[in-house]
Amino acid sequence: MLSIAVVLIICYLVGAIPSSLWTGKLFFGIDIREHGSGNAGATNTFRILGWKAGTAVLLFDFGKGLICTTVIYKLAYDIGAGPVSFYEGWDVEAMLLILCGVAAVVGHMFPVYASFSGGKGAATACGMLYGIEPISISISLAVFLIVMFSTYYVSLGSIAGSIIYPFSQLTLRYGFDWHIDGSIIIFSSVLAIVIVVKHKGNIKRLRDGTENRIKSFKPSQGKLNEEETTA
Repeated sequence: MLSIAVVLIICYLVGAIPSSLWTGKLFFGIDIREHGSGNAGATNTFRILGWKAGTAVLLFDFGKGLICTTVIYKLAYDIGAGPVSFYEGWDVEAMLLILCGVAAVVGHMFPVYASFSGGKGAATACGMLYGIEPISISISLAVFLIVMFSTYYVSLGSIAGSIIYPFSQLTLRYGFDWHIDGSIIIFSSVLAIVIVVKHKGNIKRLRDGTENRIKSFKPSQGKLNEEETTA
């Protein structure tokens, strides 16, 4: 059990790396939490710092989740006696992958390096789920990109991608006999709900017609567009 605790702490610390905050401060001299929606995530980075910075942050946040469910989780087998099963009906490794991924997402949402003020977790969750089962999350990625590029709402793309994910898993498992452990479906469903709830402010703005769009994907000129920095 000690091994699991150590690995989960490592995953949390990796997930807690505030890429958007550090990118804003290092390359633009601003605290991204003081602009736009005030959220330290990829969505606000696209909006405030431009597509280059937004893409870099998105990929980094995606990578945090991916590395936790493809590399770091293996440390549980090297420390102590290895992981144990909490419920005999669930696969041990599947549960370990989920727990490591969730730890990374929690770290992203509540980063210790940034006064526990982080992003909404969509990109990191996508990365961790891709490490667990790439087919269904690829479907969610496709939905995310289609919605984002057709509406220019990153938040709407994140919400749509999150919602479709557990349904994709269920379709693969029961429609195509794809082996997906029940623990993965349950945890990914809970995670999707959490991500949607974290977007409640965006949902309200979408409903009211005041949500900020990505105005364009042109390279940033190193200064903020006043129109795009309003909350």
